[in-house]
Amino acid sequence: MSLWIIWVALAAILLIIEVCTQMLWTLCIAVGCLFALLADWLGVTLEWQLVIIAITSVVTYIVMLPVVRRWHERQSERRTHASRTGMDALLGRRGIVTHEIKPEQPGRIRIDGDSWQAVIPKQHETVRKGAEVVVTDYDSIILTVTPYPEHEKN
Repeated sequence: MSLWIIWVALAAILLIIEVCTQMLWTLCIAVGCLFALLADWLGVTLEWQLVIIAITSVVTYIVMLPVVRRWHERQSERRTHASRTGMDALLGRRGIVTHEIKPEQPGRIRIDGDSWQAVIPKQHETVRKGAEVVVTDYDSIILTVTPYPEHEKN
């Protein structure tokens, strides 16, 4: 039996395990097996194929780990936002100012097509129409917002 058949079978088994368990390391080893398959086709010896599996698996893990972490964080954030209901669902959402908001005078913002009365904390300056804001709190049906870029700095 040719060695490349073993690499294909092993990669397929690892990919099936990856789909079932969602464990990153099985995907990385499967990628290593595919590189070993390529090396076998190029006539590389078994010892070097094993080295290639090890190196490509580690490199794949190093490259994929930050990507997978960001994906998991986004999924977690979506679940958190999806589980909130009522006014709590608006916290952290971004909206567009439709009527200027002054520190002592409420204005209006639009979130998902709905218009909301909004105020800003007294230490902030006037927020002009068209500016993007983030909902930080609410009191009854009046939202407290901060300008979007400033919110990102905090």
